[in-house]
Amino acid sequence: MQYARLGNTGLKVSRICFGTMTYGSKRWREWVLEEEEAKPFFRRAFELGINFYDTADVYSDGASEEVTGRAIKEFGPSRDKVVIATKVFNPMGDDPNQRGLSRKHILHAIDDSLTRLGTDYVDLYQIHRFDYETPFEETVEALNDVVKQGKALYIGASSMFAWQFAKMLYLQDAMGMSRFVSMQNHYNLIYREEEREMIPLCLEEKVGLLPWSPLARGFLAGNRTKENFGETLRAKTDDYAQKLYYQPSDFAVVERVTEIAKKRGVSNAQVALAWVLQKPGVTAPIVGASKMHHLEDAVAALDLKLTDEEMKALEEPYQPHPILGHQ
Repeated sequence: MQYARLGNTGLKVSRICFGTMTYGSKRWREWVLEEEEAKPFFRRAFELGINFYDTADVYSDGASEEVTGRAIKEFGPSRDKVVIATKVFNPMGDDPNQRGLSRKHILHAIDDSLTRLGTDYVDLYQIHRFDYETPFEETVEALNDVVKQGKALYIGASSMFAWQFAKMLYLQDAMGMSRFVSMQNHYNLIYREEEREMIPLCLEEKVGLLPWSPLARGFLAGNRTKENFGETLRAKTDDYAQKLYYQPSDFAVVERVTEIAKKRGVSNAQVALAWVLQKPGVTAPIVGASKMHHLEDAVAALDLKLTDEEMKALEEPYQPHPILGHQ
């Protein structure tokens, strides 16, 4: 396993972040793996040297955090050797204060997440999306208090516009508050709009990139079709992915990935992840796994070094997209 500093911090994380949205309760999504099905994946992740685990309160309505916390205790090393990340923003109940980035919700949500994870602190606490109804100042001050209380060591953000992130970073500096150290953004070979503003901003501000959906929710594996969306239960029922991808140029990108993968004798997933891993500023793409080879491919991608010509060939078919993934 390879490790890298997270942004401008001294925290060392594995260059593959294990995403745990796949695990929790089928009541939330049909394709989710229940706890007993999930355990072998956590065991293998630790065997492969992965020390970085990402979840969120909203995944399986909290069950993902519970499964993740118990699996880390069962299969992982001591707590100081594991980096746990979770997120806050999405609705966790019917009450209007059980969502968003208000001070009230953040301070309740962190305590609830810590209870479900069975730990005293998380290493990285991230805002899952931008809250248009809460003042910037209120959110950054509440997050700063979470850090000062020792409930999170670092804070991070996720998909939003670059101007919003820039303003929050400015306020954190101006107010003497804890600063975002990471940006979990939507970034892969099919969706590269982040290269216009967000990624240059993060490079300038020394904020680490943790791309979500680096395989475009499996689209880059090459098994999706225009007619029925793919073979797996998740592909057929993932209406969110169906809104993100499936334009003609997306299939052209996949064809280019497949060509290079065949020449290299590796999987499409390894090529697509190798591309992400070689892009400037990327600390660790977030990879989920519903089959064991998903994990094996992710780790193998660390040793696959694409040439400049291959990188150019992979990027050539790209066509601009509307902004996707902020909601």
